[in-house]
Amino acid sequence: MADEQKQNEVPDSTAVRVALWRAMHVQADQPPHVLKDEIGLQLATPDEGWQRRPDMDPRSTSGFRAAIVARARFIEDLVAEQAGHGITQYVVLGAGLDTFAQRRPEIASRLRVFEIDQPGTQAWKRQRLIELGYGIPDWLRLVPVDFEAGGDWWEQLSDAGFDPGRPAVVVSTGVTMYLTKDVTAATLRRLAGLAPGSTLAMTFMLPTELVDDADRPALEATKPRAQAAGTPFISFYAPQEMLALVHDAGFKEAQHVSGTVLAERYFADRTDGLRPSSGEDLLVATT
Repeated sequence: MADEQKQNEVPDSTAVRVALWRAMHVQADQPPHVLKDEIGLQLATPDEGWQRRPDMDPRSTSGFRAAIVARARFIEDLVAEQAGHGITQYVVLGAGLDTFAQRRPEIASRLRVFEIDQPGTQAWKRQRLIELGYGIPDWLRLVPVDFEAGGDWWEQLSDAGFDPGRPAVVVSTGVTMYLTKDVTAATLRRLAGLAPGSTLAMTFMLPTELVDDADRPALEATKPRAQAAGTPFISFYAPQEMLALVHDAGFKEAQHVSGTVLAERYFADRTDGLRPSSGEDLLVATT
């Protein structure tokens, strides 16, 4: 039983891939780096030669890598901005190998940071943070929720010390494509009840017909791999559909942030041609 429990304490393969792409950006791309994050690599401890994996190829995966660091940089800029405005709670849904708390303690320590994910991932991450010497400071709360068993993340979040009466920043990146639209709609309705002045940032995957022609083959190639890994893409949204969902849920304001906007913001002056691939956009909503 102990061995079985230990085997379950492993991070999701998608979360590891995202962490490795973030590290690859630092190791393979020219400066200036949009985001500097090699802590996820330290957490993941991949096998030697991980840089030679097909999904880490510096050239063929450059667009995905750039998109990952662009969305992460956007989120961090948003959190820093909101912290400057007095927000003191930050919630990460589907946190995976997020390393904001370790890389940006000057901001994170002024907040109460709640990372929500599956129990196995959270147990593994807790142990790795301790082994690497980062520890679990009091302001960082790792919140395990067994979604497959119908766990109530809102209840678990409250039990971990979240105060629904105070504004918060809530982020969910790289998650909605794995959920049914009904589940996402229910999550949005719950989040719309956050205290006034709260902000939600959420990514969503575009339907194939809205993806740039040059990016469609690579995106289509990822779908069977996701299926084989047990994490199939389920839901796709046109921007207007996602905006309608958010407004129907009860948010006061909502804004679509396209991948083109992120490319112009973070990659405009690069000389190496590195640009984010299209396919995943952002929504920012406020209560």
